[in-house]
Amino acid sequence: MVDLNDIALFVQVARSGSFAATARRLGIPSNTVSRRIQALEGQLGTRLLQRSTRKLTLTSAGAAFHERCASAVDGLIDAGQEMTTGSDEPTGLVRVAAPADFFDFFPMEWVTGFLAAHPRVRLDFVLSDAKADLIAERIDVAFRGGQLRDSGYVGRQVLRAGNDMLVASPAYVAARGLPGKLQDLVEHDCVSFAHPSGHATWRLTGPDGVEEEIQVATRFSANTAQALRKATVAGLGIALLPHTIAGFDLQAGRLVPVLAQYRCRGYGLNVLYPSRRHLPLAVSAFIDLVVEKLNASDAAPHGA
Repeated sequence: MVDLNDIALFVQVARSGSFAATARRLGIPSNTVSRRIQALEGQLGTRLLQRSTRKLTLTSAGAAFHERCASAVDGLIDAGQEMTTGSDEPTGLVRVAAPADFFDFFPMEWVTGFLAAHPRVRLDFVLSDAKADLIAERIDVAFRGGQLRDSGYVGRQVLRAGNDMLVASPAYVAARGLPGKLQDLVEHDCVSFAHPSGHATWRLTGPDGVEEEIQVATRFSANTAQALRKATVAGLGIALLPHTIAGFDLQAGRLVPVLAQYRCRGYGLNVLYPSRRHLPLAVSAFIDLVVEKLNASDAAPHGA
């Protein structure tokens, strides 16, 4: 019969990515951790971890086994914590993967309020525009834009997709004028996400509902929507930005609409987490905070 303690140990090793780190956390010898994982693999008849001199990685069987077991182990741990604390208070560390510009639209004051309301919770943010490997990087919750493609994770949309729109700064318009039609954009400087060709292809829907495609030259490119917004405000060109990114600058007059009759369907914001059941209270509380605040402020990232 498989030892449930060894399964719980495997979950710890998978999250830490190291026998030594798990051993330090649990206060047991590293070779004991390795021996017990080898025994578990022997009982299951399959290799769970790929060992190298630099790191441990999950095999495909290990990833599937982790997905099945992690939520159950977390549930047992949460049950034990609730029994010892006598409450259902959120507790523990929450590792959050988010876009690099996350705190440009998610004020730190919201985090301060959350931590004050949940004194037993700790937050660790991993900010990057690269897609995080939730299991390998021990991520509890990740925020991404666009369509969800990670079949092994649980995902749900927390903000609906809005429309992208063409915008420019008043200074740019004063210097270069406004394009009269979509094709005029080829004569303008544009700001867009990086592409090796130095060009970007924009697909926009006009007032007649027909989608049109235009290839524009990009004199400034970057890999985050906030960087593009700042470049556009600085007068570097015309950009295609989500209204949720450009809205405050439009209201303040720092940006003006360009070819306002054209729109492009943007991306919503999705939340991902690796376990299907027994979501830790601290994780669910943080997700609730993000949903509440972003829906109330109508501010969300273009992508993650």
